[in-house]
Amino acid sequence: MLSHSFKTPGPVLRKAGGRVRRTQAGFSLARRPPSARFLSIFVPIPEPIPVPIPENMSVPPPPPASAGHVSPLSPTPAGPPPKRPPHAVATGPRAAWWGLPLLWAMRRDYLGFVTQLHRDHGDIAFMRLGPERAWDLMSPELVREALVAQADGLIRWERGISVFEQVFGQSVLVTEGETWQRQRRTLMAAFTPKRVAASAALMTDAAQRHLEPLVPAGQDGAWVTLDDWWGTVTMDVIVNTLFGPSVRTDAQAALRATQVLSATAFEEMFMPFTWPDHWPLPGKAAKRHAMHTLRTLVQGAMDAAASPPDGRPPQGLLAELKALRDEDTGLPLSDQEVFDQCMVSFQAGHETTATALLWWSRLMAEHPVAAQRARDEVLVVVGRAPQRPTAEQAARLPWLNATLKETLRLYPPVAALMSRRTTRDLHLGGWRIPKGAMLRITPWVLHRDPALFPEPDAFRPERFMDGAPPPPKGAWMPYGTGPRVCLGQHFAQLEMTLLAAQWLQRFRWSLPPDRPACPPVLTVTLRPRHPTRVWVERVA
Repeated sequence: MLSHSFKTPGPVLRKAGGRVRRTQAGFSLARRPPSARFLSIFVPIPEPIPVPIPENMSVPPPPPASAGHVSPLSPTPAGPPPKRPPHAVATGPRAAWWGLPLLWAMRRDYLGFVTQLHRDHGDIAFMRLGPERAWDLMSPELVREALVAQADGLIRWERGISVFEQVFGQSVLVTEGETWQRQRRTLMAAFTPKRVAASAALMTDAAQRHLEPLVPAGQDGAWVTLDDWWGTVTMDVIVNTLFGPSVRTDAQAALRATQVLSATAFEEMFMPFTWPDHWPLPGKAAKRHAMHTLRTLVQGAMDAAASPPDGRPPQGLLAELKALRDEDTGLPLSDQEVFDQCMVSFQAGHETTATALLWWSRLMAEHPVAAQRARDEVLVVVGRAPQRPTAEQAARLPWLNATLKETLRLYPPVAALMSRRTTRDLHLGGWRIPKGAMLRITPWVLHRDPALFPEPDAFRPERFMDGAPPPPKGAWMPYGTGPRVCLGQHFAQLEMTLLAAQWLQRFRWSLPPDRPACPPVLTVTLRPRHPTRVWVERVA
């Protein structure tokens, strides 16, 4: 991304003799290569957006432009971004050609784009993207004010909904209004901490099947590629807990399908509409095959769960979903709603957990002292394998839980594109956001703000230990916040803790010494660019 893409309001830029200067302000840009000078004409000075000034507040002068680009792969620059009080203009980049250069930059490196936006413009930034008026909220105070205090003035961004609806139908992830409220009320009963704790044995049973054969008997160790391995484990966990222990499915086919659909969804987010899937366009055949595969697997698992081979009553979350009744109307979920919710749980429920455990494995391999402390804690509280951790024991593993929370801070599985549409005028931190505007929230930016987390790029689990200063509300939000906070957050946190404890009971692991740098790649979830290959040895 080009640093010259970001300017603050001020006097007009004028070009003279191969050098661009800002008149009246004494600010000039150094000579650039011809390609950079050419591209700069597509990114002019932002247009000031007038908003009311709070009473008794002076208007500060425009802040200077940032000196350089910060990519998500680089250390966060020293010092926090400027904390600017509300003033007469919301600054931000504006591009010619209906904002297409900005959309291209976001599509190429979304996290780097928003990181630079935060450095240049502080807690709030405005831009025009075609017909859209978009505001980025980049402080926990503004985020909570929008998603919690004024949540009734927001709906989910329509383009995101239309993309997710293709896979998840009319599930709670997609619906709005009274339908969403009814579904949310009904489903909450199945995801309370007490109900989730009852699934702990199903989680550890599924993981046990994959842990034991990982290092073959008689061998000192083995090389393991963890990307697909964690995906397969968490896929079996979700099948076990959703459909019951008697149901089996093709985990590898499901993994391939979810990866295709995630990548496709991210691409479609940056398009104003989706071309019909039956058209002979690049990627459409893979998308159709992935959709068919996932729907067939879920429907087959639902059919198998309805009639267990041992004659016992159906087990798992699916049986609970069918038994749920709306506390206000007494009505159950429809068959289609149950299927759609199973699709959400099947795809999102395993992919985000697998991604988090993949990053955790990598970070712990890079920090063996932290890993040994977590292992010692597990061996004291749970014991050695094959003893299985319980939900009650998982709550007594503070250091392990802290390493997982710090992993979610550094690499939140859903790192970006938490978008909303305003249904009325809002006032956030002194700025007036008009009806019909788009709000964007990027957890990655909040989680790596040095004003909120000192040494933001460092792996420091002690941030989340008892006695440490807690982060401000809204600063750590891997599961979102407000009425739309993730329904499965207790499920995911328990699953990660149990599986990580079982892994630590059995193995030590290390990365190869010649490993390449591993930057994150954003699709719908945030994954390592390169496979995570580790040498795994059994604990004596």
